[in-house]
Amino acid sequence: MDPCPFVRILVGNLALKFPVSSKPSLLSTVQCFCKIKLKNFPTQKATIPLVNNKKQQENKKPEGNPLSSSLAACYSLDKTQIDDLLSCKKPKNLEIELYIRDNGVTCGLKDEKMLGRVTVPLDMRKSESRPCVMHNEWIDIGENNKGEPTRFYLCVRVEPDPRYSFQFGGDPECSPQVFQVQGSVRQAVFTCKFSLRNPGDRNLVSMPSMTEPAPPRNWLPSLGTDKDPSAKERKGWSITIHDLSGSPVAMASMVTPFVPSPGSNHVSRSNPGAWLILRPAQGTWKPWGRLEAWRERNANALGYHFELLHDSVSASPTTTTLVNCVINAKNGGKFTIDMTNSVGTPVSSPHSSCDFGSGSWSGSEFGVGLLSPFVYKGFVMQSSVNNGNDQSSKPEVEIGVQHVNCTEDAAAFVALAAAVDLSVDACKSFTRKLRKELRQSQSFVV
Repeated sequence: MDPCPFVRILVGNLALKFPVSSKPSLLSTVQCFCKIKLKNFPTQKATIPLVNNKKQQENKKPEGNPLSSSLAACYSLDKTQIDDLLSCKKPKNLEIELYIRDNGVTCGLKDEKMLGRVTVPLDMRKSESRPCVMHNEWIDIGENNKGEPTRFYLCVRVEPDPRYSFQFGGDPECSPQVFQVQGSVRQAVFTCKFSLRNPGDRNLVSMPSMTEPAPPRNWLPSLGTDKDPSAKERKGWSITIHDLSGSPVAMASMVTPFVPSPGSNHVSRSNPGAWLILRPAQGTWKPWGRLEAWRERNANALGYHFELLHDSVSASPTTTTLVNCVINAKNGGKFTIDMTNSVGTPVSSPHSSCDFGSGSWSGSEFGVGLLSPFVYKGFVMQSSVNNGNDQSSKPEVEIGVQHVNCTEDAAAFVALAAAVDLSVDACKSFTRKLRKELRQSQSFVV
């Protein structure tokens, strides 16, 4: 199946240049920022760096500013939203409102003051097949009493961002199928098997079954000795992703139990639970990533930390952090890995398809896959996170096409999404009873 069409609108390369006659002492105390608005999307905010007039020429881009290439806002549009913009007779507009606020006492501004408003038309037809720059230049947003303009620099870029979309057929703990979704078409590509590991079972089972992993010993400090079986803890959960032939292609395994912090009934940030995300390699499981999860102090938010694990000759593995995020525990949200940090990073749209049956990539050499983690660029993945109020979650997962070379690549992200979803239950208050699929026998967990 082909990937689903997505488009991203990237806004960045911001800079603001006040008239030459402006007092340096005045500008040293102010903060400039903007509100970026697109209809039917949440407003996004970003600070605007000031350009030194003495170092910048009027016709030059603000390349000398160290923040000039930073991303200020990003909007992702699915096919329905793209079609909505394309159906409009007139291009939809991106609006940027500019504000100034005094951080000291010089200006006497008690609150933010609007400097001006900029409107950029978005002609989506230009970006259906290739990246397109909608705006990349200075704009005059007003002038002082001497007729000198205040100038604002802005870059708006629209680019195709195709993604593979998946959806669990049920809660991960119910061992559902996973479907690839494209519009109204759903095709089963994976099956899940959830299991509760016996705390004493730490041995690796060889391929092809590979039912339980045995990660390096330094990743398992909490399993060094068996704890008091009457202690309150949630442990031993694992979920294995299989392809349609029944071969295991990824796994998420809980390696650090989720336990309440002293004097509370919640998992704290100081002592989070942890999962390893594993991929098959030469008849064994190889750790690919590590996910930590906890409950924030106000108990209304979940915290996540995800890092990639790299091969290393040293005793301690090297890591790259991809996510540090907080998700609303009451309303749910999105767990997102997005490595976009500049509007100058183009993303191509490979006209190809991925055969999940054979585990091979067809028709393109664009993908970089998971075996080259340092070249991650742009959007990587996103999965829905349920609020955990005892309702079916059926996580939805989106993966950037350029990060999928084979079945195992997609499966690793699906396993990560399952671990993110299961962490919602693992982080619930220990005064609440979990559903039966998540409860071990009373000999292990109370």
